[in-house]
Amino acid sequence: MSLQFDLPLIRIEAEGLAEGWEKAVLACWEQGVRIPTQYDREGDPASRDVSLAMCIADPFAEPRIHRALPGGIYDLEIYRQEVVDGVHDHWIDPAAGKWQYTYHERLAAYRTPDGECYNQLDYVVDALSQAPHTRRAQAVVWKCWEDAGIDDPACLQRMWFRIFGDHLVLACHMRSNDAFKASYMNMYAFTELQKTIAERLSERMGRQITVGQYNHIVDSFHIYGSYFKEFEAFLKTVEARSWQQRTWTMEMIQPMIDEAREKIARDLQAERERRGS
Repeated sequence: MSLQFDLPLIRIEAEGLAEGWEKAVLACWEQGVRIPTQYDREGDPASRDVSLAMCIADPFAEPRIHRALPGGIYDLEIYRQEVVDGVHDHWIDPAAGKWQYTYHERLAAYRTPDGECYNQLDYVVDALSQAPHTRRAQAVVWKCWEDAGIDDPACLQRMWFRIFGDHLVLACHMRSNDAFKASYMNMYAFTELQKTIAERLSERMGRQITVGQYNHIVDSFHIYGSYFKEFEAFLKTVEARSWQQRTWTMEMIQPMIDEAREKIARDLQAERERRGS
């Protein structure tokens, strides 16, 4: 007897990020259920939606970059810096109509209603350096007292870390993830944070801890109907171009990353000067 499920759960296994992301979005397109979203405009087709369990063996395997990533290399690098370094944490000011949170702020300065502030990333490093096999090294993002009912609640819910041998494994759990226009940048930045934590652990533990497996787990991994035509163009690209033509290695784009970092540094400095800080 064939079982019927309301929301398909797809499992993706891949060596690297670019491969895993492409497999995941194609599976979502092919297997996703049709369901409306709260962001639809009149006339938009229903989205395609699945739950996702993706396992990446080596998130730094090459080629690491998929050319269909949303935006450009500048956007990818500034997002990495937002998640890993918190370069835009100062934009958080909901009372002024600005950002309500950043992932970095929630991970590194999680504030409770009574005013306590917790650096969860420090906790992860402490916990793993004391017991590498602990199952308790996690950082949470959701704040039920703030996020329930706001316009843009956090999609990332928690990060879970554990050391196997000398490899740091990271599992990221998301309630919602825009498959085509956000998930690749999320995966890229989260694995950059995984690398940062591995480096901190290496220093703390006195032995080399390297980046290991990355798991990307999503309740709603979806392709919005509003950009189906754009996605169909992506499908044609997959059919028409070779794997090498659809991807870049980090070495190939390093000059663009260096240029982006220089521009970001100038932009951040100009912003500090405008704020008088």
